[in-house]
Amino acid sequence: MSLIVATAPTLSGCASYTSLALSDGRGANSVAQLTAPTAGMSMPIASSHRFDPSDGLDVTEVAMLAVANSPELRLKRDELGIARAQAFAAGLLPDPQLALSADFPRQSGTGLSTAYSLGLSEDISALLTRSSRRAAARNQVSQVNLDLLWAEWQTVAQARLLFDQVSNLRAQQARLAREQDALATVSGYIHAALQAGNLTYDSASAGLNAAADVHKRLADTAIALHQAQSDLHLLLGLAPTAQLDLVGAPYASRPTPAQVQTALDDLPRRRPDLLALQAGYQSQQARVRSAILAQFPALNIGFNTARDTSAVYTNGLSIGITLPLFDRNRGNIAIERATRQQLHDDYAARVLGTRSDMQRISRDLATLDGQLATLTAHSRQLDQARASAERAWQAGTLDWPTYLAIRSNALGADLDLLATQQQRAMQSIALEALLGNTDLATHSPVSTQASTP
Repeated sequence: MSLIVATAPTLSGCASYTSLALSDGRGANSVAQLTAPTAGMSMPIASSHRFDPSDGLDVTEVAMLAVANSPELRLKRDELGIARAQAFAAGLLPDPQLALSADFPRQSGTGLSTAYSLGLSEDISALLTRSSRRAAARNQVSQVNLDLLWAEWQTVAQARLLFDQVSNLRAQQARLAREQDALATVSGYIHAALQAGNLTYDSASAGLNAAADVHKRLADTAIALHQAQSDLHLLLGLAPTAQLDLVGAPYASRPTPAQVQTALDDLPRRRPDLLALQAGYQSQQARVRSAILAQFPALNIGFNTARDTSAVYTNGLSIGITLPLFDRNRGNIAIERATRQQLHDDYAARVLGTRSDMQRISRDLATLDGQLATLTAHSRQLDQARASAERAWQAGTLDWPTYLAIRSNALGADLDLLATQQQRAMQSIALEALLGNTDLATHSPVSTQASTP
């Protein structure tokens, strides 16, 4: 009874079980059900940008929603909670061990009594490695926290990229729809000529193929748009059927070469994934120290009091020690050192790969800027030629094959321009993600609208 009374206060602080039901995974039915708290967000612009989904979502609001509601980021935040719990557990001391035994005489006699033994012991070796374990756990929390920050930045980049893809594909879809409407008149003329016998199918094939080609491109664009919209819905935590109204220009950044070089020089001290690798390396350093300390003999010290059947009371001291003859924790030391070497090489490879990617993307952007200038001028010239050809065809001074050829060239130029704009946006967003600092960008909206036929 005395033992129960002694342990009751300790047990009163134990955790209790509560059930946690699974969600249905349907996602939010509308953007109005989502929130985007700006406090603690990794985007500096989020603190000054007004979030108002009632007038549609611009690219910054989409990024804010993605950071706040992305299912993948929720998992990352859960990982941070696990790491913090592990750090808490690493700082706890092992519970002492209480041993109680009793011996009952099998025969009665003068001076015989029930014998008992009561002992309390503690694992001392766990105290020797406690500081190393706590240091490893703290660095592990820092690594997971920095990995979460890096994942948030990557989510921002993905949100901007999907916004650009959806906007660009919608622009392509609108351009192809206008072309399909314009070709409907020519197709009607061709079908009428075929029925009247004024035109053979061989000579009409160019006109029929032009309409079929635009129809196929329109279907392919619709499928790609469905995929991009689905990816954006998933990123924002929206149900697949939720309405998503995107407004404004896609994101664009044009950091100067000096800004890129500054970011490149300061990369290991600023980018979250590299800082996370550094924290992980420090955590592994602590694990190596802990493994080395654990090679010393395990020590367990205890105190006991006892009474034998003759009612003789004794007090004693117990010491348990592991003899370091065979194991000596050599296996764990080798594992921890090999793991540290792997993290060391992983960090070096990541920094080298990042520097190479940044240099490559910077050169690609310079090439794409020149290509965009050429394509823009070329598209405008062909648009003018198409407008002139349409007037001539309607006046009856231009045959329809030549008219269709001019329209096809103009359509190809417009679609090439849109595709190059999207490619440049992808590279620009990728560069800023590699730079790891959204403050470096110089924002300049880029229109993805092709000219009207």
